[in-house]
Amino acid sequence: MRSLRENGFDAYQRMFPRERKSAPATIVEIDEPSLAALGQWPWPRTQMAQLVERIAAHEPAAIGFDLLFPESDRFSPAAVTHLVPDLPTDLAARLQAVPGNDARLAHAMRAARVVVAVAGLEAPDARFTTPPASAPVLVRGAPPSVTQFAGHLANVPVIDRAAEGRGLISAEAGDRIVRRVPLLASVEGVLVPALSLELWRVASGAPGLSVSKTAGGLYRVSFADAHVPMQPDGSVWLRYSRHDPGRFVSAANVLAGQFDPEMLRGRLVLLGVTGLGLLDYKVTPLGEQVPGVELHAQLIEQVFDGAYLVRPAWALWLELGLLALGASVLIVLVPSVRVRVSVAALFGLLFLLIAAGIGAFLGDGLLLDVVWPSFALAAVFAVLLAGALSEADRQRRQLREAAARSAGELQAARRIQMGLLPDPALLFRRERDFALRALVEPAFSVGGDFYDCFKLDDERLFIVVADVSGKGMAAALFMALCKATIKAAAISAGGNPGVALQRAASEIERDNPETFFVTVFAAALDPRTGRLEYCNAGHEPPFRRAPGGRLERLPGAERPPIGVPEKFPFMTHTAQLARGEWLCAITDGVTEAMDASGALYGLQRLEEVLGSLGSDVLPQEITAAVRNDVKRFVADASASDDLTLLALRLS
Repeated sequence: MRSLRENGFDAYQRMFPRERKSAPATIVEIDEPSLAALGQWPWPRTQMAQLVERIAAHEPAAIGFDLLFPESDRFSPAAVTHLVPDLPTDLAARLQAVPGNDARLAHAMRAARVVVAVAGLEAPDARFTTPPASAPVLVRGAPPSVTQFAGHLANVPVIDRAAEGRGLISAEAGDRIVRRVPLLASVEGVLVPALSLELWRVASGAPGLSVSKTAGGLYRVSFADAHVPMQPDGSVWLRYSRHDPGRFVSAANVLAGQFDPEMLRGRLVLLGVTGLGLLDYKVTPLGEQVPGVELHAQLIEQVFDGAYLVRPAWALWLELGLLALGASVLIVLVPSVRVRVSVAALFGLLFLLIAAGIGAFLGDGLLLDVVWPSFALAAVFAVLLAGALSEADRQRRQLREAAARSAGELQAARRIQMGLLPDPALLFRRERDFALRALVEPAFSVGGDFYDCFKLDDERLFIVVADVSGKGMAAALFMALCKATIKAAAISAGGNPGVALQRAASEIERDNPETFFVTVFAAALDPRTGRLEYCNAGHEPPFRRAPGGRLERLPGAERPPIGVPEKFPFMTHTAQLARGEWLCAITDGVTEAMDASGALYGLQRLEEVLGSLGSDVLPQEITAAVRNDVKRFVADASASDDLTLLALRLS
């Protein structure tokens, strides 16, 4: 998580690098051209003294060495006598009397304000047994938990004594990327400031530094008019700008006088090596590989511009609060909305988290970690989504089980409903005076259409074709009630259709809390004489066709359906059927059948089908012709209504 957090902070810097508003620092670099012109590193201290004098001549505010001279110069005159043992005795004696190169560099440093480097070591170095002489640091309140170094690497005493200050040059780079540097560290028990900080202090003339604790668990390092925020471990986050060659001037050019003197005048000058062969390169969060000395210049610019990055202790609590808020939103939304909405909510919350992190970075330099809350939100979302999907799957299984039970119940209801309807082919197979066929096809498993046919006595036949309002189970239940009621009423009325429907209407109206209604065509036929008595209660008038005659509809005044709130008289009408004449009764499921485009089958097409049939056609041929033509018209569209047909022919 630390690696993810730091990479998230790196992303802020890559998106919004610091703008280089000021140029308080200049780097005099010992670069490849300098090495080519003046020889390999290390140079003689006399040459370094000459470089310091050339820099000091242009009145810099202070000079900082990002270099260490822990051993005496092997090019000093006295050292040469050891390198060349065959020198004449008098020449060797004279060389021994010449001041060393270290003293020459120290003399040049005393003429300027110079800060030398100190490197912290994990173990003591036998060459440096005395703690470094650092500027006084006054700690007010609880001290910070700074990095502890058991040993250090410094300069030879003569050079060290010539400096006005000593600054730490150690930097932490756990994964090769330098994000923070120690602003203060303890070196053998002595608090030593960073080279950049000490260079700034020396330039300002401040006698020392003070450290005090501030809000959010942070510390503040103060000197002169500068106040630098510091993390509790003594480090400071570097806010990087892009690598800028304008920060650099070659040491060879300084020695040759081929540069702009204003690059040094009044500035903090850093001396460092940048030659590739010297391997002093660091990786920044911007993805750039820069000389280590440039990190000190970046920190100086931060102090000058007041552009800091901080991560107070309460940042973690703020991140936890944002996570809790986002998780609460997901807990409310995910179980109650569609998956695509909850996914959109997750991405919206992640966007808001990232926007909050960027806003805090740009506004106050606050390093708000949105990486781990984002992962945590995604984990919360995954758990909630898994729970929601599991619950949905459980409900789907329950629905499937319920649907299976319902389907089984509907199939049973269909079998029962179809069993309530008589089979004319079996019921009247011995009849010689007439032939009768009927069929019902519900739009769903069960429906509201029905027919009935039964003998009133040895001769008379009673037929019913009816259509209950609505479809499905409710219509099927009402259909069973109507069928039984109408049959009972017909028998009690002696086969008079009008009286039978009048009595049935009274019974049904009394036991009809849902105000269903049913259209009915009821008729009593005497097959011997062809006399047909009938009553129509809001139903489609049947079609009839006599031998040699044309297709026509059975006349008679229609009455309202059975079940309407108001009472109406039902009258019986009479018609005479000839031998060989047939009759076809339907429900509106035929004429109102719809194809995929919503077009209706219609009365005209039905008349064309029935008109195409001869007078000698059998009842089963009539029902088959109409049913098949309706199926061709509907094609793949779902049935829109129950379909019922009844055909009767006198022999």
